[in-house]
Amino acid sequence: MLQRLGFPAIGPHRRFVTATAIDAIGSGVFMPVSMLYFLATTELSLVQVGAALSLASLIALPSGPLVGGLVDRYGAKPVLLASNGVQGLGFAAYLVSDSFWVVTLWTLVVTVGRTAFWGAFAPIVTAISAPGERERWFGFLGAMRNVGFAVGGLAAGVVVSLDTEAAYAAVVVLNAVSYGVALVLLLAVPDAARPAPADRARPGSWGDVLRDRPYRTLLTVQLAYSVAMMVLNVAIPVYATTVLGLPGWVTGAVFTVNTLMIGLGQGLVVTAATGRRRWRVLVVANLAFAASFLVLLGASALGVAVATAVVLIGAIVYTVGELLGGPVLSALTAEAAPAHLRGRYLSLVQLTWNVASTVAPVGFAWLLDRGPAPIWAVLAVVSVLAALVSLRLPAVLPLARLGVGQDPAVLEQRDSGADAKLG
Repeated sequence: MLQRLGFPAIGPHRRFVTATAIDAIGSGVFMPVSMLYFLATTELSLVQVGAALSLASLIALPSGPLVGGLVDRYGAKPVLLASNGVQGLGFAAYLVSDSFWVVTLWTLVVTVGRTAFWGAFAPIVTAISAPGERERWFGFLGAMRNVGFAVGGLAAGVVVSLDTEAAYAAVVVLNAVSYGVALVLLLAVPDAARPAPADRARPGSWGDVLRDRPYRTLLTVQLAYSVAMMVLNVAIPVYATTVLGLPGWVTGAVFTVNTLMIGLGQGLVVTAATGRRRWRVLVVANLAFAASFLVLLGASALGVAVATAVVLIGAIVYTVGELLGGPVLSALTAEAAPAHLRGRYLSLVQLTWNVASTVAPVGFAWLLDRGPAPIWAVLAVVSVLAALVSLRLPAVLPLARLGVGQDPAVLEQRDSGADAKLG
C-alpha cells in the first residue's frame, strides 16, 4: 500500500516510524488546546498564557545550535532519546503548573525537548535512507506526522467540546505517556546516525558552518519556507473567521484538505517530481505559495459563499507548494551538510523554524490588524524572493542541480569524468 502511494519500504525501521507516529498523535492532541489547557487549569489570563508561551520560545532559541553540537559529538540517537524524556517530564509537570513563571519554566523545558527532537530527527532520517531515496523518506515521514496531527486534532476537538478540567488534564497525561512509549520503542533502534570515529576526529567548528556561503543561500530559501508553513496554523484561521467572517467549519475544511492532500499525495508528488532538478522544484513551490496568497487576498473582495470556495482553492494551491518544497528542502539541507558537521548544519535549519514560529504569531497579527492586503502582499513578496534565490542555487550548490531521487554520487562521477577529459 505504501509503495502504491509513492512512499519507501519501511523495512527494518518500523520501530522508528512507529515512534514517530505516536509522537505526532500525542502532539496533535495537545497543540490545538495548549492555550485552552492553561486557561482551564490555572488562574492566568489569555494575555499571560500567551506571554508565557512566547517567552519560553524566545528563551529556547539558542538551544538549537547547542543541540547540533551534541549530535555531532555523541550521535543523534542519544539526543532523540533525551528529547522524548525531557518532553515527557515537561508535560507531566504541566499537571502541577499554576503560576506564570512555573508555566514558563516547564514550557521552556518542553520547547527545548522539542528542539532536540528535530535536531536529531533529520540526521537519523538521512542516515537510514539510501542516497536517492531521501525525498521519499522525508516526504513519507512528513505525511505521516501530518496525518498523526490530524488524528490528534480530532481527539482535541472532543476535549474542547467537553471543556472540563479533567478532559484537558487527560490530554496532558496522554501526551506525556506518548513520549514514554516512543522512548521505549527508540531504545531498540540502531544508532545509524552515530558519528564514525574518523568523522569525530575530523576538525570542524561553528566557524566552518557559518562561513559556508552556499549553505547560507539555501537557508534563505528554508527560512521563507518556514514562514510560509506558519500560514496554515496561524494566519488562515484568523483571516477566514475574523477578517472574512466565514463560518467556523471553513477553517476545519482547510485543515482537512491540507491533511488529505499531504497524507495521500505526498509520495505521488515526489514520484512525479523524480528526475526534475531540485532547484526548479523549489522555484515552482515558492511560486505556488505566492499564487495561493494572492488567491486568499482575492477572497476579501467577495461574498461569503464565493469567498468560502476561493479560500478552499487557495488552500489547495498552498498545499501544492508544501508538497513540492518540503521533501526537496529536507533532503537538500541534509545532503549539503558535511557528515561530521551535520548536526550543526541542520540545527540552523531548525533555527529557521524556531524563528518563524516566534515571529509569525505577532507579525501576522500585526499585518492582519491592518486589513487583508498587507499580510498576503508581504507573504507573496517573500515567496517570490525565495523563488529568485532558488534560481541562484544551481550556481552555488551543485547538489541543487541534481534531479529529485538522484544519488549524490552522480556528481562525483561527473567530476571525475570531467577531470579525466582534462587530463
